[in-house]
Amino acid sequence: MMNNFLDINDRIVYLIDNQYNKSQKKFAESIGYSPQVVSNIVSGRRNKPSFDVLNAILSTNVYINSDWLLTGRGEMIREPGESSFDKPEEMPGIPLIPIEAMAGYGKGDSQVMQYDLNSGYKIPDLEGKGVKYLIRVSGTSMYPKYSNGDLLACKPLEDLSFFQWGKPYVLDTEQGAIVKRLFPCDDDSECLECRSDNNVHYPPFRIPKTSVRAVAIVVGVIRLE
Repeated sequence: MMNNFLDINDRIVYLIDNQYNKSQKKFAESIGYSPQVVSNIVSGRRNKPSFDVLNAILSTNVYINSDWLLTGRGEMIREPGESSFDKPEEMPGIPLIPIEAMAGYGKGDSQVMQYDLNSGYKIPDLEGKGVKYLIRVSGTSMYPKYSNGDLLACKPLEDLSFFQWGKPYVLDTEQGAIVKRLFPCDDDSECLECRSDNNVHYPPFRIPKTSVRAVAIVVGVIRLE
């Protein structure tokens, strides 16, 4: 059994070393990705594997314990009769999800699976406001309102025709997820103006509504000292 403190990159290295005779090329071929993608995960950049890569690993290596691969718990090789995709017990409270996964969460989209959920927070006041998930702030673009590492309570919205101008929103866009205050563009009703609180280093910009895949309004924040 591997030690729990190893991150997911280390566990993939361990898998390659023990099941593919340390051959990154053979591993890449088996999961249908280029050797460069694998190299960026296990060496060099040490990128975190995408959801699709993780799915490919578990689909190809059906004997691998998904809980071990994703969390470090248990043995690498699953017990006979145990499904590699066994679903954990439902998480209580509000889930903390990766910010890049917000578009698929709660819609049955394969982009967000049960193992993507990091934690559950029982906060009745937030649940009563329609909060469905928390995301963690990365960066300083919204400082001092939000600091790097803060947890934002998000209420997903379906209607993109109405916004509370000036309020902070989380947008999942074609270029990634962002946290910004939204304002109208007077000369173009099909665009939104995105503003950062840290406007000295992050100037405002426009974004077409058509490039927004999911929207959530921020209704609260959890800050850990």
